[in-house]
Amino acid sequence: MRKSIRIYLKMVLFVLSLILCGCSGGENRDMETSSENSFEEGGESEISNMKNNNDEKKGDVDKKAVLVVSFGTSYNESREKTIGSIEKKIAEAFPDYDQRRAFTSQTIIDKIAKRDNEKIDNVKEAMEKLIDEGYGSLIVQPTHVMNGEEYDEMKEITKPFEKNFVSIKYGKPLLTSDDDYKDVIDAVAKDIPQLSDKTHAVVFMGHGTNHFANATYSALDYRFKAEEYENAFVGTVEGYPDLEKIKKDLENFKPQKVTLIPLMIVAGDHANNDMAGDEDDSWKTQLKKEGYEVECVLKGLGEYQGIQDMFVAHCKNALQ
Repeated sequence: MRKSIRIYLKMVLFVLSLILCGCSGGENRDMETSSENSFEEGGESEISNMKNNNDEKKGDVDKKAVLVVSFGTSYNESREKTIGSIEKKIAEAFPDYDQRRAFTSQTIIDKIAKRDNEKIDNVKEAMEKLIDEGYGSLIVQPTHVMNGEEYDEMKEITKPFEKNFVSIKYGKPLLTSDDDYKDVIDAVAKDIPQLSDKTHAVVFMGHGTNHFANATYSALDYRFKAEEYENAFVGTVEGYPDLEKIKKDLENFKPQKVTLIPLMIVAGDHANNDMAGDEDDSWKTQLKKEGYEVECVLKGLGEYQGIQDMFVAHCKNALQ
């Protein structure tokens, strides 16, 4: 009996040992496999991290710059009075930051290079130079009137370079917030005495766009009226409100005189030709045919000190 029990216990112990050995072997095999996988994955991860670290090499956070991005103009005098004045104001407000310029219009960049032998960077070139020179802190301040196509394209170009900066901030275009509309009106009203003469119509000519931001023009026209400048009208060359809408508004308002002013940062090709040109399709010629006495003010928005101050404020707000 006792012998049978001993044999039985030996058999149980033998079976248990087999089970334990099998489990142990399985665990060991799993651990080896897991270890190999971890090593392989870890190796790939290390290589990937090393590559990313090289791709995402950042500059010195204490090396700072402001990149002022404009559409641009080939009219040298207007460029210095407008874009140049805005850049100067920003440079004065940010003495610890180096100043850089970029244009979004490659056509204008190429024209200036060919005619004047002057090199102006596009946005991609400007960003690459900043990275090569080790800048780690950057403010990108556009001088665009609205958050339209040019602004969107600028952001698309700068986005891939953001990983190379410790800090990159974006200032807003001129007309972004509700307060911006009133600030723009206040800024131009100081230098446009015709707005105070209710027998005098002041027509602002904007560029216009297929982008949904084109609604900015109608919003500004509405805000002019809300601020009691019912003699102010906003139209566009390539959008809506167009010249036909302006003609209907003037017909209802019945002004004694009309002043045309560009609603653009610079007084460039559109202002000199589409607005104030002598061709049959210019706004000046078309409105004269309607019987109005017409004067043209070739002054870009960038010349108004209040507008310059707004861009400085937007640049400062980017840091907050």
